[in-house]
Amino acid sequence: MKKYFAVKAVFTLFAGMAIVSCGGGGNDYTSTSRGTGWDVTGKNGFELNTKYKEQDTGPGLVFVEGGTFTMGRVKDDPMHDWNNTPNQQHVQSFYIDETEVTNGMYLEMLEYIKAVFPPEDEEYRNIYNGAVPDTLVWRNRLGYNEEMTKNYLRHPAYQNYPVVGVTWIQSVEYANWRTDRVNELILNEQGYTSKDALANQEAGATFSTETYLNAPTLTYGGDEEKTKGGKRSEQLEKQKTAKAAKQGDGTGEASGLYVTRKDGVILPGYRLPTEAEWEYAALGLGSVREYNAYRGRKKYPWDGQYTRSGKRKTRGDHMANFKQGDGDYGGIAGWSDDGADITAPVKFYEPNDFGVYEMAGNVSEWVADVYRPMVDDEFNDFNYYRGNVYTRNKIGADGMIAIVSADSIPYDTLSNGKVIARALPGEIQQEAIDDNETYLRTNFDRSDNRDFRDGDAQSTKYFDKKDRLDDENNRMYNSPNHSVTADSLGNLDRQYDKDANRTSLINNEVRVIKGGSWRDRAYWLDPAARRSYPQDMAKDDLGFRCAMSRVGSKAKKTKRPRN
Repeated sequence: MKKYFAVKAVFTLFAGMAIVSCGGGGNDYTSTSRGTGWDVTGKNGFELNTKYKEQDTGPGLVFVEGGTFTMGRVKDDPMHDWNNTPNQQHVQSFYIDETEVTNGMYLEMLEYIKAVFPPEDEEYRNIYNGAVPDTLVWRNRLGYNEEMTKNYLRHPAYQNYPVVGVTWIQSVEYANWRTDRVNELILNEQGYTSKDALANQEAGATFSTETYLNAPTLTYGGDEEKTKGGKRSEQLEKQKTAKAAKQGDGTGEASGLYVTRKDGVILPGYRLPTEAEWEYAALGLGSVREYNAYRGRKKYPWDGQYTRSGKRKTRGDHMANFKQGDGDYGGIAGWSDDGADITAPVKFYEPNDFGVYEMAGNVSEWVADVYRPMVDDEFNDFNYYRGNVYTRNKIGADGMIAIVSADSIPYDTLSNGKVIARALPGEIQQEAIDDNETYLRTNFDRSDNRDFRDGDAQSTKYFDKKDRLDDENNRMYNSPNHSVTADSLGNLDRQYDKDANRTSLINNEVRVIKGGSWRDRAYWLDPAARRSYPQDMAKDDLGFRCAMSRVGSKAKKTKRPRN
């Protein structure tokens, strides 16, 4: 009898394995198509990555499992700003930087730009100059901070401190640069590109993630020895060439030697977090969850209603650095001090429940959103974000994807006259979408959606008076309209808007900033607090961190019912 049960158990085990192998395992990948039954391992030409498990966590990031939460201020609002009214939102799972971007991390980009696009070269000078943070933000007309202007960015004593003096635009360009360097390293370490692909790069022969995915033969300036000169690529080329010759298709040449999105090797892009993502990550609601409800509401990224630790081991220690009162940026020197008068090194204070550091205090942080006084949850309550500007890859006259060259670098002249590059040579040129993409669509009908339902023509009181919509004074947000232009010699023509009828500072170039800083009182440490700042300006208490979208499953582990 025992022998019978043993044989039966073994049979059941193998039967279960057979069912899984035949496609009965839910989301398990199989070697045959569930739709047609055909082989999908490449034997018949079509190939899927059947061994893919889940997205790798990019350098510097931590995973944040998405969910529903109350966005906005849930405690008393003594300021009565009415710009953070509570509303229920849901965010998808995503990744966010464990810490703010540091001086050392940012200097890595500056050194790369200096090496590849030498500033002594006239055609590349504005690339480097436009990327350098504004160190003069430390100056105060009645304060002595000259050593900060000289040392904060570059001195090794500050290399693990959050970078400041960066505009929103510079933050976005750093995220784009970081995306390319991370994916370039992944391809190189996995043997797709040649060993020397990372070294001795020159302008016009650099790696761009989107260029590689859309037009791989144009990557590294068209140098195929780099793009498919790695050991893995060489092995694939030999295998596929032999296969093509064996099948007698007459070519004897290999195809599919470049990594594509369906291979799951390349990571999604680094970017700034949306306001909803940032606030959700800062709250770290896991500690106040009980079954399917939150116990109470959190005032700070940590538990409790106070700015000092209540734990027995660390009782009395500050949970963040912030301004505690007039002339008090750190407290009395010694044990009761918060350990910092300006910024503090990252990871100086305890992380929240997601493992994210300094989401309160240290520096305020740029997020991706365009600022508006209200969050329009009546229109959308899923992955809320205001700031979508849809573009497409530009196609050149030759019918090929247009690549940015030294002669076609897109520059922005900021309101202070600083010139900054918005794309680097080797990247794909972008252009606004047109009616070909928007015709008869119901989910979007324009390229620029920053003022959708709150600032566009249809949302003003003149929505039904077409003859008055063209008058800029009839805008919902009648903000100053400054302009700066440069002539062929580089001389700036600054046109300052002196119109006395301007009524607002809100426009599509003003971004949300979140989190209190070393200059702020405890009121601003609430993750719900929100302020705005022009996207082309910088401060000594404003930095940023990056995020990355999660593709695939919402959770990393299978959920089980709690007993």
